[in-house]
Amino acid sequence: MSHIKIKALGVYHPSHSLDNEYYVRHFDERGKDIRRFMEHMGRKKRYIIDDPNENGITMGIAAAQKALEQAGMTGRDVDMIVFSTQVPESLFPMNALFVHQAIGARHDVAVMDSNANCAGMTVAVDQASRSMLSNPDVRTALIIGSDYNSLISGPEDEITYANYGDAACAAILERTEEDTGFIDSMYFTDPVNIDKILYPAQGLAATLQRNAPGKYIQWLPFDANMALPPTFDLLERILKKNGLTPRDVRAYCLSQFSLANVLKIQDHLELEDAQMIYVGDRYGYTGTSSPFIALYEGIESGRIRRGDYVLFWTIGAGYQLVAMLFKY
Repeated sequence: MSHIKIKALGVYHPSHSLDNEYYVRHFDERGKDIRRFMEHMGRKKRYIIDDPNENGITMGIAAAQKALEQAGMTGRDVDMIVFSTQVPESLFPMNALFVHQAIGARHDVAVMDSNANCAGMTVAVDQASRSMLSNPDVRTALIIGSDYNSLISGPEDEITYANYGDAACAAILERTEEDTGFIDSMYFTDPVNIDKILYPAQGLAATLQRNAPGKYIQWLPFDANMALPPTFDLLERILKKNGLTPRDVRAYCLSQFSLANVLKIQDHLELEDAQMIYVGDRYGYTGTSSPFIALYEGIESGRIRRGDYVLFWTIGAGYQLVAMLFKY
């Protein structure tokens, strides 16, 4: 029986970083004290693009090249390329096509872009894994998550400007006969907040036709805690369905948007500190790649080893929750 495993990962981030002191000073000058907010979100530093030659595509290519090198592969070994982003550098052609060119992939390779906002890379890995299981001709897939978040984060908005970072992660999926890899996924979708996080704020048509303002993300107030009860239920259901307890999972690679949410999930499931992978203090919030950068750092630190169960969870604007279970 075939399975789909994560063969290798690569991460890229800009060299330039900013710490909390910069953002605290920035908002102090605007009459806003964000110190408690930074503590709540769990931020210390974040990587920010400051080179005009860098963008979401260049970060994605760099992460893909690192993953291929880690796997001992070249672009000729890849059967599918998926580029997940909520900040596409190019709408025509696909961002994935630039990756195809950069790595020298074959002509008979499927390429596509995908966007499920911050849930994007998790959704892309889930859908690619299921596609590979149904198509024996696809033995390897390169999944990239890359967001140039600081590009669209307004300097007057602490939720985005002080919170987000720029980074990319690439995962190579490989068909295997080993008893490992992708196990299951579950979703919860409720568009109750569909009008709260908007970009462009007035929609693309109004922005282009009437020059409506919309350079930055519009983030309106809403109760973010409403997503926690369905999150708890989602995680409990996927574990129960697959005969696991919360303690059986070696690592929880969750959305790095908020340290407070990570701690609430930890408390609800009665998890140990060692099971929680949090890297948002170093990277800031990287959007689509967030849970997979956590996976990468967990592997690099030795906290995640082959054969361990890993549970992913993240949330996309509007909102949609996704949980995905892997045996790494």
